[in-house]
Amino acid sequence: QVHLVESGGGLVQPGGSLRLSCAASGRFLNIDVMAWYRQAPGKERELVASSKDDGSTNYLDSVKGRFTISRDITKNTVYLQMNNLSPEDTSVYYCMSSVVLYTTIERGDVRGDYWGQGTQVTVFS
Repeated sequence: QVHLVESGGGLVQPGGSLRLSCAASGRFLNIDVMAWYRQAPGKERELVASSKDDGSTNYLDSVKGRFTISRDITKNTVYLQMNNLSPEDTSVYYCMSSVVLYTTIERGDVRGDYWGQGTQVTVFS
């Protein structure tokens, strides 16, 4: 079982900044991807940013230049630095991790995707 614990959400005024953190724990061999998603009321969940273990990152167009995803591999932790926030960024932010749970000769790498409980980010004026 893999557990993801998020922190760092809160209330902020437009133009402000927040930093989200997500720490993974449990039994796994490797973390392939750590990512942040968000979901606003009445909207579908969308990928905000992702970080692969090869160092590559990917961002939602609307957050490029404002948000930065980073990872501390030694701590199995991913961060999302959010700058110049706007009311449109108001959402529940979810951490997701794609991990290699174990490997077998017959099946190769066995993977699983896990989600955090979500943290609310509210940008208000």
